[in-house]
Amino acid sequence: MSPTPGTAFRVTVPASTANLGSGFDTLAMALALYDTVDVEVVDGVPGTARVEVAGAGSETVPTDEHHLVVRLLHRALAELGSDAPALRLRCHNVIPHSRGLGSSAAAIVAGVVSGYILAGRDLSDEGDMASVLELAASHEGHADNVAASLHGGLVIAWSEQKRFRATRLRPHADIRPIALVPAEESATHTTRGLLSDTVPHADAAFAASRAALAVRALTEEPQLLLDALDDRLHENQREPAWPATMDLVLRLRAAGVPAAVSGAGPTVLALPAGGALPGDVDVTGFGALWIPVDRTGVRVESSA
Repeated sequence: MSPTPGTAFRVTVPASTANLGSGFDTLAMALALYDTVDVEVVDGVPGTARVEVAGAGSETVPTDEHHLVVRLLHRALAELGSDAPALRLRCHNVIPHSRGLGSSAAAIVAGVVSGYILAGRDLSDEGDMASVLELAASHEGHADNVAASLHGGLVIAWSEQKRFRATRLRPHADIRPIALVPAEESATHTTRGLLSDTVPHADAAFAASRAALAVRALTEEPQLLLDALDDRLHENQREPAWPATMDLVLRLRAAGVPAAVSGAGPTVLALPAGGALPGDVDVTGFGALWIPVDRTGVRVESSA
């Protein structure tokens, strides 16, 4: 049964920063930078959609059923056995595209959540939220970014018997992220192609220790962040895709600032004590965004 014309709501989804050093495809944190999607059921041919886009990606993304939000919305409805109505979507995109801040994950979460709302499901139900995560992560191929956008805060994501799961942790109050965003873009599929199929045992042990330490540092002891965000698992291998990014990470770390590549890059995540960068670190070519941690995750508001 399809919702009636006039049904309307807004979905607000936070950005995310993933990996956080050695926590590759596992650790992610939600950031208070938000994309919004206004969804309205309208009269028209069932399954069609008209999408209006403002902000990031407005000149390049599809404005019909091929839009990522609509595709995931339709997929969620199909999974739930519900028919897709005619829709009008208004997307206001603030999260930069192809910069390693989870713009695609935010769109995926917006689409799946919208489908569940249109199907009349209750997102306060743990089972429904687990299903939302599973569907969103199965499209993304990993659960870190989508879990952070869905739940807010810091997440640890993993898969078990081909099912995606995540648990939420509360970041320390002193965690004050700075995203250093370059003008250049980076595609996740390109940077993943640079990764080796195997890593030396010593590097694997290093990554395991640093990922575990990152959980402690991000939740209880921020003074450990400089060591915790160090990585040998993926950042150096992907340096050819964004040499300026890796150069800035190394210069920040040399100055005592915990720093890592945000997701697939090319954005740099810095977590300086006190929330300020040293004045002697040259960040030319990167725009600095002071973005608090989002602690609530996706939000849905009725437009009625």
